[in-house]
Amino acid sequence: MSGNPYQEDRGNKDASITRPGMGGEIEHRDSGPARAASADSFLVGEAMTGGYGKGPDILHDCTIAVDRGEIAVIVGPNGAGKSTAMKAVFGMLNMRSGRVLLDGEDITALSPQDRVKKGMGFVPQVRNIFPSMTVEENLEMGAFIREDDIRTTMEQVYDLFPILRDKRDQAAGELSGGQRQQVAVGRALMTQPKVLMLDEPTAGVSPIVMDELFDRIIEVARTGIPILMVEQNARQALEIADHGYVLVQGRNAHTGTGKELLADPEVRQSFLGG
Repeated sequence: MSGNPYQEDRGNKDASITRPGMGGEIEHRDSGPARAASADSFLVGEAMTGGYGKGPDILHDCTIAVDRGEIAVIVGPNGAGKSTAMKAVFGMLNMRSGRVLLDGEDITALSPQDRVKKGMGFVPQVRNIFPSMTVEENLEMGAFIREDDIRTTMEQVYDLFPILRDKRDQAAGELSGGQRQQVAVGRALMTQPKVLMLDEPTAGVSPIVMDELFDRIIEVARTGIPILMVEQNARQALEIADHGYVLVQGRNAHTGTGKELLADPEVRQSFLGG
């Protein structure tokens, strides 16, 4: 990839897709000093240790965070605990210690369903759409917790992902992999989330489609929604990241801005192929 295609001034800066009290004209940043994760962040999983059920701990004192209008990415080798850290923040893990804060509120004890009601939008890597339903029906399902008029939000999703408007009456399972991912992200946006969490959003798509998805993710962040993302395409993800976390064996190994991590010789050698 020549240069950085993500430094252009993209994004609609329309905060109305977020819940009341969120958003604003927040510019995407790709440089600046590293900010340590703290309880002051909008979403923070702090000192998380735990695993699945009664199994061994997978996370060990792991901390990740993201603030308003930021894109934070979690990268690392296979088996590093990246998706596990995301699931811990979403309440799908048995945490033995640590806590999760959303906008200053301790939500550690809440179920995933209650975290959605609090404003978390989560897009899993697999089984993230209803394949037999149309695109529009999938989006409508995303708004299940809402009791207000969802038409404005749906139009905003269609503006963000124009191909979905064209295919609104088509079964989602008939779409390409990249289009299905757009449906999944759009469905999460229908809840008007306060924070959007994406687990491997570009898994299995072509480089061209990956670039397109990253462009759309930047646009979502520019509405003011914080985005926490797990990515296998580490170099490309760090190029759009305000903040990055490199995990190794469930622990924080490196933390910094995307630009800092891309320039770090140890990170480059160990995780980015030199």
